[in-house]
Amino acid sequence: MTHQAYGCAALAVLCLGMTPVAQAELKPMSDETMGEVTGQAFMQVENISVPTDSEHQFTRMTLGIDVETRVNIDDATVGEIDGGVDFAASHVALGHIARQDGEQYNGKVYSAGETVPFEAVQPYIELAEDADGLAGFRMGFQQARGSVSSLTSSFSGNIGLKITDSGGTVHDAALFDDAGLATNYRATQIGIADSADPTMCGECASISKVQSLFVGTENTDGTTGFTDDFFIGFQRENVEWQSPDGANVINAGKGVFINLPTSMTVEMSQLSGSTGLPRLRTHQTDMGSQLF
Repeated sequence: MTHQAYGCAALAVLCLGMTPVAQAELKPMSDETMGEVTGQAFMQVENISVPTDSEHQFTRMTLGIDVETRVNIDDATVGEIDGGVDFAASHVALGHIARQDGEQYNGKVYSAGETVPFEAVQPYIELAEDADGLAGFRMGFQQARGSVSSLTSSFSGNIGLKITDSGGTVHDAALFDDAGLATNYRATQIGIADSADPTMCGECASISKVQSLFVGTENTDGTTGFTDDFFIGFQRENVEWQSPDGANVINAGKGVFINLPTSMTVEMSQLSGSTGLPRLRTHQTDMGSQLF
């Protein structure tokens, strides 16, 4: 009966020559109504002009997402060429686990065993092009904050650490090779440059002693704020990358370049000590020496 009823109704419409019609009228939205609507594009693409670098054209693609994460990587090797490695590290981790109640760094208080995430806001990929094509690309974040841990044997880039010497003077950390020569390419040591010859190491420690760092900026209340200068770049020649807020320009050399701004100031005596900067807890279970 149901099917027959539908069939008769359809037949009646055909017989009468009638066609069902949906009618709607479009009306403009007022400014007040538009003001109540908010939203953000999933991806923003923009061309960037870097005043200090006229050789390259820059295009940045930014995702409109925020991420809180904790990641562990057993081994990372990037830029292995010409008998060396631009960056080599084991047990790399983003974010960590609170060892005890009351741990804080970002204004939040964590209990023992709670995850302290690495915070990444609006990740982006940026391309640098010249007459010969792609000169480099980098991956970074509009804002980043959190812990980075690793056992590093070779590092290319910049570590924005402050180091206090035995006399209480604070220095910008410098990177050096095995011979104690200043370099930001495949460095194996970190420390304070010699006051008489800045191209040489004054006080140094193995870069593997830097086991955990907090990426970010130092707030006046002692907490860590967000930074927009955390990125990893891949270049076939020198490229000057501009911060998303336009405040800084960072010259990245050929190969892999990691820019690691931190909010930390450490004592040189601690850095050169037997344990160096201690590793944060990055695993839920005991993984062995310095990994729990």
